[in-house]
Amino acid sequence: MSQSIANFLKSAKQNNKSLLAVLIDPDKAKPSHIQNLLSPKNREKIDLILVGGSVLTSGDIESTVREIKKQSDLPCIIFPGSPDQISRDADAILLLALVSGRNPELLIGKHVESALRLRQSQLEILSTAYILIDGGKQTTVSYISGTTPIPADKPGLAAMTALAGEQLGKQLIYMDAGSGAKNPIPTQMISAVREHTTHPIIVGGGIRSVEGIHAAWNAGADVVVIGNRLEEDPNFLSGL
Repeated sequence: MSQSIANFLKSAKQNNKSLLAVLIDPDKAKPSHIQNLLSPKNREKIDLILVGGSVLTSGDIESTVREIKKQSDLPCIIFPGSPDQISRDADAILLLALVSGRNPELLIGKHVESALRLRQSQLEILSTAYILIDGGKQTTVSYISGTTPIPADKPGLAAMTALAGEQLGKQLIYMDAGSGAKNPIPTQMISAVREHTTHPIIVGGGIRSVEGIHAAWNAGADVVVIGNRLEEDPNFLSGL
């Protein structure tokens, strides 16, 4: 990519271009699995690849990123669940501040731990206001972070949280119902956040249909993230 990831996202937003990202979990990322997710037909529909997980048990971020790079020239962005999830071979990293929670470790503590390593990695750092939304069940990220997601029927609270993140200088807003969420983020909540922030909005968690992808885009999401649904059916994007 000739331009930075940040400029790519800003340009897409300015030109009303909706983007699709696929989230790859290193715990599931055998070469054959990555090959299925990033088949030629899927790569035609995908704009970005996110890689990471709330908890890694057997996966390895470095080898996963290298395998992704072998199979695709799409931008590869780390979606870290811990300070250890850093790879020089990626293109960028979402530096997540969990602004919907009140856990100081996820607002600044973990960032201090990773600061020097991040600088040495020379990754493009995308400062991101990370907002957890209740997706109808407790997810790994809410359990591990020890935080309570914003209720799905409180769009105003989500909007003010996103606005606060923007005012704190974050470049991106990431609204997440969490991996394996029962319900996607309500479109009215996405629209409320869109109304109050000028930054690119990423939305993920619980989206299990092509109609759900379009609904999130139409509500104001600039990037929609798909993970579990594509893992279950590598042909899922054929209807997009």
